[in-house]
Formats: sequence, C-alpha cells, structure tokens
Amino acid sequence: MEKNNNIFVGLDIGTTKVCAIVAEAKNDSLEIIGVGTSGSAGLKNGVVVNIENTVESITKAVEDAELMAGYQIQEASVGIAGSHIRGFSSRGIVAVKSREVTQQDIDRVISAAKTMSIPMDHEVIHVIPQGFTVDDQDDIKNPIGMSGLRLEASVHIVTASSIAAQNIVKCANKAGIDVSEIVLEQIASSEAVLTEDEKELGVALIDIGGGTTDVAIFYMGNIVHTFVIPKGGQSVTSDVSKGTTTIPQEAEKIKIKFGIAKESLAGKDEIIEIPGFGGRPPRPISRQLLGNIIEQRMAEIFTWIRKNIEKNGLESKILSGYVITGGAALIDGSAELAVEIFNAPVRIGYPLNVGGLTDVISSPIYSTGVGLVKYAYNNKSKNILNKKSFSSKNGDNPFVIIKNWFSDLIEYFF
Repeated sequence: MEKNNNIFVGLDIGTTKVCAIVAEAKNDSLEIIGVGTSGSAGLKNGVVVNIENTVESITKAVEDAELMAGYQIQEASVGIAGSHIRGFSSRGIVAVKSREVTQQDIDRVISAAKTMSIPMDHEVIHVIPQGFTVDDQDDIKNPIGMSGLRLEASVHIVTASSIAAQNIVKCANKAGIDVSEIVLEQIASSEAVLTEDEKELGVALIDIGGGTTDVAIFYMGNIVHTFVIPKGGQSVTSDVSKGTTTIPQEAEKIKIKFGIAKESLAGKDEIIEIPGFGGRPPRPISRQLLGNIIEQRMAEIFTWIRKNIEKNGLESKILSGYVITGGAALIDGSAELAVEIFNAPVRIGYPLNVGGLTDVISSPIYSTGVGLVKYAYNNKSKNILNKKSFSSKNGDNPFVIIKNWFSDLIEYFF
C-alpha cells in the first residue's frame, strides 16, 4: 500500500499496555481515525524484557488501529521511557565568525553544548535548545541575523540506554513497523495535554505510567528539566494486591473501580467487596482502607517529584502549577493529594486540540499516543520529517540518524 503523507501514527509501548493511534491531517488540524490497545506483558519499568510478548502486543494494537482507520500502518513515531532515561543541562560558547549570527554559528554552538561526558552505554535522543545569548543579551529564542562577537546556547540533553532503545526498535520492526522517530514519552505527552500559556508561564507535567512516572518541567516555553521516578501505577496495584490479599489481576480491577488516592475522601461507612480466589469466598473491606493503601504509594511518588524539583531549584518556575496524566491520574483524589503535597494548582491532563474520535481518546491513558502523532505532525509541518526510518530491513542505526537532526530541531523548538 502506498504511504499517505497525511497520515501519522503514534506507538506507545508501555509497561502495562501498548497503544497505537492513527491520525489524519485535514485543514491544518489532526483528526484521530484509529485507536488500538493491547495489554503489555513484555516490559518491566519501561524496558523490554521479553521481545516475543512485546511483538505480540504491538501487533494486536496495530491491527485494531488499522481496522478502525482503514489504513495499513507502515511506520510510526515511538515513545521511549524507563529509569535509564537521563536529562542534563549544558551550555556552549563560540565566537561569531562574521559578526552576524548564521545557521552555521548555531550548529557550532549546539555542537559545543553537546560536548559533555555521557555514560558509555547511553546515546543522545534529544538535544533541546532552551535559549541563546549574543554577547550580553540573553533569553533570545532565534539569534539568526543578530550582530555580535560571542554566541552562547543553553540546551537540555536527553539520553537513553542504547540497548533499551534498540530493543524497542527491534520489537516494532518484528511487528512490521518501521520507526520514524524515537520520542521521550513526557515530551510526547506534553504535546497532547499542555497549553502554550502553561509552558510559557511554567508548568510541571507528571505522566504516571504503569512502570515509571515521567516528569518534564517547562519554563518560558522551553523544557528546562526532565527526570524519571522508577514507580508508577503498577506499584499501586502491587500494594493493593498485598494489602487486600488478592491476586494482581483483581487488584487492578479494584484500583480502577474503587480506588481513591486520599483516604479522607472515602465515607466511613463505604464498604467494597474483595473477590475470593482458590475457592475462598468474597470478603468486605472498607474503602478507607483501600484509600490508605493507595494514598501511601501516590504520596511517595509525588514527594519524590517535589524533592527533585526542590533539589534543582525549580519550584519558583512552576507558576501555572502541575498537570497529571497517564492511567493513574484517573484514580479519584489524585489531584487533591497532589495539591496537598505540591502546594500549587493541579489539574488532570486530557488530550487537547484534536478532532475525529475524541470520545474514544478523551482519557489520560491516551496522552502519550496522541502526543506522538501531534509531535510527528508538528515536525513535518516544519519540514524536518524527511528522514529515513529505523528499519531492520536497511540495518540503519537509529542514533546515527538522530544525530543528524540537531540543527533541524532548533527550527522546531524556535
């Protein structure tokens, strides 16, 4: 089937689910035309641990999305997450050759900013310019054409485990999908759930996935910090399973149906029924007990996030507050608990500004998938998607291709 350049596909390969989203560009906007999901059993904390199971999950999600969209998926933008992700801030300085800043000067200063020590087993997946300084004039978004003698650039560099990224690409390829780009999941989610005003004023995005919680801080329209907490919705389910003495599958259902992130929000007389197993009869427990179990884990995750933000001196830059997305954001009381811990405004993040099957994707669990198609669309609209796919057919190294995008990324972010 011939490729349709107006079709964009996002593939969110998560610890607990795989989600494929198909969108079509129409009249300068995106319409969701296909959605497919499948349970995921091949990843742990965002990292592939079983290729066969992961390929099976991807295949199922892609087939469902294809059936709904009436389109055969050939390639996709794929998200990456996991505790192996690292974010660094760096700065580069160069002399302006012709006393007027050119694209060549920008390329040189970005290269200078990238000259830093990273772990041997890691590769760069994003170099995100945060701002430029020409001589003594700072906070410049696009310095091309400005007169000066010295050009400085501040960038945020994101790295990932080479093996983890290669296994993600391998699984997609084995499922018949070429990978057009690898995108940090919290960057993708930000495309779906944050407004430009929030990014400009300062906002923290908290994407609570199954295996990890991914965080990105924006200020003055740019990413200034990213980090990963190695706990997520699966940790909450595990706690519920142990605390109520039930199997994980039933604990997940209990969490979704009755879960509450603040014990005090449950009524004193609210009783729920825990299914029995192994021939045991069902038994009642109070919803407050369930809330106590969930609150402890969610509070731990939010407290880790707050401490990281305070450690990096960023709390004063989060002026518009916090946005929580991902599956665990749907637990009742999550926003109320976050307000208590962060002492700042909090809202739940739902996918924004897309058309089509909005009733299907109107949930935080689809934020990353929708964000991936929006990221791909925004990149193409700036003419930087004309690149070769990561395909096992041609043996390309994804990171060799990524390293050729750096100068184009400046055009995207500015």
